[in-house]
Amino acid sequence: MKLIAPGQHCDDLERALPAFRRSAGVTERWGAALARVLSGGGRLLVAGNGGSAAQAQHLTAEIVGRYRDDRPAFSALALHADTSSTTAIANDYGVHEVFARQTCAHGRPGDVLMLLSTSGASANLLTAATEAMRIGMPVWALTGPAPNPLAASSDEALCVEAAVSATVQELHLVAVHMICESFDREIAARAARRNGRPGTANGTRPEEDPV
Repeated sequence: MKLIAPGQHCDDLERALPAFRRSAGVTERWGAALARVLSGGGRLLVAGNGGSAAQAQHLTAEIVGRYRDDRPAFSALALHADTSSTTAIANDYGVHEVFARQTCAHGRPGDVLMLLSTSGASANLLTAATEAMRIGMPVWALTGPAPNPLAASSDEALCVEAAVSATVQELHLVAVHMICESFDREIAARAARRNGRPGTANGTRPEEDPV
């Protein structure tokens, strides 16, 4: 067993944070886009393996429940959380199909599939990305260092440049929270426009929604 020096874990995180911060603007775009999709009746599907499954389920909990302030509930499904479906699919079709078949069952054109992976090489996530593309769903990926197959198979990817999987997962959680913050801002802005109040909660005027 390789022992690490006290504090090295924090040092790893500190080294990875500047590059993550420079690329994390994508979370603002994802959160706002997700608010438009879900407000229109769309759905977010999310999947990951192991620790990434926990991060994915964290995101769906924040969307279905709430992040900070109270707001309506929105549809978000963590595909790995349905143990009966995942084990049945793995038994009958193979582990590589566990997320793709659920994507086929639950996904519709215009819904969003988000996939989380520290390696960016999990076969079951790559198969799900292919299925989502076939359906007409945008695919977003949170991965470890680029290049990796999942980033290449997605419409957009946020790749965390860190040598340690634990650091990647910790910054994925930061990304999840930043997506939720952006999501809530856009939801609040849309509610303000519906009620005839210009601007958002922070006093700025939002751009018009794309057609």
